[in-house]
Amino acid sequence: MKITKVDIVYNKKPIPLPEPWQAAWSAPDGKPVTSMGFSLYRMETDEGIVGYGPNTGANPNLAVGFDPHQVGYFWNKHMSGRRSGLSGKGAAGLEIAMWDIIGKAAKQPVSKLLGARTDKLLVYAATSRLLEKKHQVRQALELEDEGFKAIKLRLHRPDPWDDLDVVEAVVDEVDDDMMILVDANQNNPSDEYQFWSRQTALRIASELDDLGVYYLEEPLPRIDIEGLTDIADTVDMFVAGGEHSPTVYDFREHIIEGAYDIIQPDVAMTGNIGIIGIKKAADMADLYTRLVVPHVLSGGNCGIALPATLQAMATVDNCPLVEYPYDPPILEPKTNQSFVKEPVLIDEDGYVKVPELPGLGVEIEEDKITIK
Repeated sequence: MKITKVDIVYNKKPIPLPEPWQAAWSAPDGKPVTSMGFSLYRMETDEGIVGYGPNTGANPNLAVGFDPHQVGYFWNKHMSGRRSGLSGKGAAGLEIAMWDIIGKAAKQPVSKLLGARTDKLLVYAATSRLLEKKHQVRQALELEDEGFKAIKLRLHRPDPWDDLDVVEAVVDEVDDDMMILVDANQNNPSDEYQFWSRQTALRIASELDDLGVYYLEEPLPRIDIEGLTDIADTVDMFVAGGEHSPTVYDFREHIIEGAYDIIQPDVAMTGNIGIIGIKKAADMADLYTRLVVPHVLSGGNCGIALPATLQAMATVDNCPLVEYPYDPPILEPKTNQSFVKEPVLIDEDGYVKVPELPGLGVEIEEDKITIK
């Protein structure tokens, strides 16, 4: 089998949002958006099998001529980050599309080809906005009613003690067995965002620890390994991070030094992780008795990134949770999984089924895509 053609396809029409959306990670100076879109690789083979992956910025012709079953060679050549001038080309979306083809050719979901250990995974509702306290509490209670057993809250307010006040209010109102996760987003790209000092991060972490928070994500920038290790050594709750790690090998020092109790690779966002890479990262963490809770893209490409992540995480032993971007009325399956026929939905116990169709497990509605 050979890959004969790779196109980049897009949404035919903008996906309207019910209200303007300002994500916490773009605060305070980012502009709200009123619609979203998606961009995918559509990969064809000489046997008529078509695979899809999220567009991660690599030249689509990088994959033409490859046998998709040589995906391991492709990953090492173009995504490992070990070969100067060759790897690190942001080709994760192409690698994911190859896996989609491999599964379809074998008539099996990718997880079964990789050695599945489960057919369902617990997810957490990853909210995205900085809501006023009463609205954040109300949303948390609504998410609890929908079946979620874990919720992630965002911190980005000008005064970090206001963040703490919101988290405390939510903890007081939800059931005792609800897992509260907190994301400080200290890799914030916003120009006007004031990053925490190590002292502030440690003080907030200690307060959140007393509230019983499950994990604190990115309390300091990823590059501050010493500061992250100090926090992880001081508090009982988990310290998490790594969604912006450019290659799988960038997790090595964080794991060895104990900077992260939980690593959070993203199968697509940095472009060099992919399905092979996210499994490598999970295995590396497992060797040091660390956990993996993968980051999952919110926005239009979630509809393909989430299934790819689930297929990989169904095969590892150290993944207690998977991110599920969900922040009604903005982030919902009708917006961030708009192009798949059967979106990934949670059940009443807070789990999602690993998609069972061959390949990544989802079917693309081709009438919603176009080639520009």
